[in-house]
Amino acid sequence: MATLKAVRGTRDLLPPETALWNYVEATAKAVFARYGFGEIRTPIFEDTALFARGVGEETDIVSKEMYTWQDRARADSDSAQSLTLRPENTAGVVRAYIEHKLADTGMLQKLYYIGPQFRRERPQRGRYRQFWQIGAEVLGPAWSGADSALRDAEVLEMLSTFLNELGVKGWKLEVNSVGSSTDRPKYIAALREALAPVKDKMSVDNQRRAETNPLRVLDSKDAGDQEIIDGLPKIADFLDDASKEHFAQVLAALDACGVAYTVNPRLVRGLDYYTRTTFEFTVPDGSGLGTQNALLGGGRYDGLSELLGGPKAPGIGFAIGEDRLILTLQAQEAAAKEQKLDAFVAPMGVERNAAALALAQELRRAGLSVEVGDGSFRLKKSFEAADKLARRMVIVGEEEVSSDIFTVKHFETAEQTKISRNSLAEILRNKS
Repeated sequence: MATLKAVRGTRDLLPPETALWNYVEATAKAVFARYGFGEIRTPIFEDTALFARGVGEETDIVSKEMYTWQDRARADSDSAQSLTLRPENTAGVVRAYIEHKLADTGMLQKLYYIGPQFRRERPQRGRYRQFWQIGAEVLGPAWSGADSALRDAEVLEMLSTFLNELGVKGWKLEVNSVGSSTDRPKYIAALREALAPVKDKMSVDNQRRAETNPLRVLDSKDAGDQEIIDGLPKIADFLDDASKEHFAQVLAALDACGVAYTVNPRLVRGLDYYTRTTFEFTVPDGSGLGTQNALLGGGRYDGLSELLGGPKAPGIGFAIGEDRLILTLQAQEAAAKEQKLDAFVAPMGVERNAAALALAQELRRAGLSVEVGDGSFRLKKSFEAADKLARRMVIVGEEEVSSDIFTVKHFETAEQTKISRNSLAEILRNKS
């Protein structure tokens, strides 16, 4: 029989790498909680219409990349429903906001999520067909302050704090404004007019985008098209006074918080729901992401709730490609110190197994991470296993059991000391 393997574009995550994933997610939860965010968990598949209406039928995501199927009817009289594995999570969060009538609370909703998304695109380094995102959304009625420039700046400051606490080096923030729902159509019309005489000189993908979604042309990384793209109109020239003022307030708040940024007039982001502030965090070359160094991005979407049939609910959000964030941390050696257990308890002889397990239970209840060997191991095997798994080894021999004083070997310093049972947990808790 042929060996079964993970489907192309997916993969298994195994220890010890999953320890880094857990660390990243725990850090995200801790940071977001300090800013008043709570977790939301939405279904991994939704009605296809949610993404067609929310993300935009002409986007690459909806037109080419979604996993969609007809859910078979339960009976001949039932009509089949078109379902789609979620390619992104903002639309699902806003759908939940509407469905559960969160607007009725009158409160600002600050929600974060961590979970898999699905897009059928060409697999490459850091990009998979099942990929993981960490994201957050801030939305609510206008009177809750959801449309305030302060919220934009707060989200960006929170992201800078998150990346710093993770130890991501050299990140840069690029920001722009794509204007209001009235500014954007004027700009798109100007883009189409400017692209008309030159689109035939561009790549096949950009020729198509010039017709269906001109904003995506500005996102293009195609080297051969950059000279043309550089000469296209800038969104800043099409902003109304309210949009200009909103963006100025965002920048002033970032300045006050000491968050460094660069205004990038080409940063528009291609999804239909974005308005006003858009942003992207990048990392330096050599950070494990290949030629594309974008780590996360997002923006404001003031009309998305109404587009999905809900009440007016201005909002702003972001999504972090967790797969790409992990690659960055690994490449930058922020995770160079291997995550090891606090201790490996090594019984000397099978007759000491029960005592070793009881000691491990005691240490685990004290909050320590502990592995237990087996008394059938030879001393050399115990040392080798302990050195791979833990920072220290606790030897449980006949003398240790009778005296409650244990021999502890510290692998980093090669020191070997005698520690009483009462002091053992405190000593093992010390990371140095």
